[in-house]
Amino acid sequence: MIDLSQARILISNDDGIHAPGLKVLEHIAKAVAKEVWVVAPETEQSATGHSLTLRRPLRIHKHSDRRYSVDGTPTDCVLLAMNEIMKDCPPDLVLTGVNRGGNLGEDVTYSGTIAAAMESTLLGVPAIALSQYFNDANRVKWSTAETHGPQIVKHLAELGWAKNTLMNVNFPDVVAQSVKGVEVTRQGRRKIGDDLARGHDPRGEEYFWIGALQSADTFDVGTDLHAVMNGAISISPISLDFTDYDSLKKMEGAFK
Repeated sequence: MIDLSQARILISNDDGIHAPGLKVLEHIAKAVAKEVWVVAPETEQSATGHSLTLRRPLRIHKHSDRRYSVDGTPTDCVLLAMNEIMKDCPPDLVLTGVNRGGNLGEDVTYSGTIAAAMESTLLGVPAIALSQYFNDANRVKWSTAETHGPQIVKHLAELGWAKNTLMNVNFPDVVAQSVKGVEVTRQGRRKIGDDLARGHDPRGEEYFWIGALQSADTFDVGTDLHAVMNGAISISPISLDFTDYDSLKKMEGAFK
């Protein structure tokens, strides 16, 4: 359980310091806590996954009181926030997002938004990743996340969760008043191939551009994908322990 009335919240994202979703997340955080810190990438870092910058130095830029950017990945941002920027006043909770687009199914393995929450969890601070799904990139319904986000964060803070787990929240592509409740879900599956575009640059060299993830038409009930596609808010507990315990049990003693 987290006492939000006394909490210090750190927020970050993968869409960059100037992203509209980060402004939405600031509103959500300030609605539930008095002290909010921002440490976000200088530029968009979507699909960077849980990557650290190891081959060059990182720079921190202060924009205003409690607001910083880092010229690195979302993971870099959380790491530097915890160990440098906020080392004398560590956060009680980390919120990441609000991502421009859903983080559903296997998206969690690519997402910088999830990676930032993962890094926080690894460092011992509970984290919630928030994403706003959309069908029309020109009409992202940010008000849905902004309207429902504070209550979701409050409820999760009251419940609490395991130390090796992060919370993955996805808001559906419907207006705020049309949301069909909240569902606690498992991670779904939809990857059936990627949209690859082939072309040639001005020098005649061939290139490939990875496009949108191809999606299935239907999804299993109880998954994040099914909930969001049917207008509900999805909350999925994501464990950092990737061990397949069924296989582990079957393999015990096999190599003795």
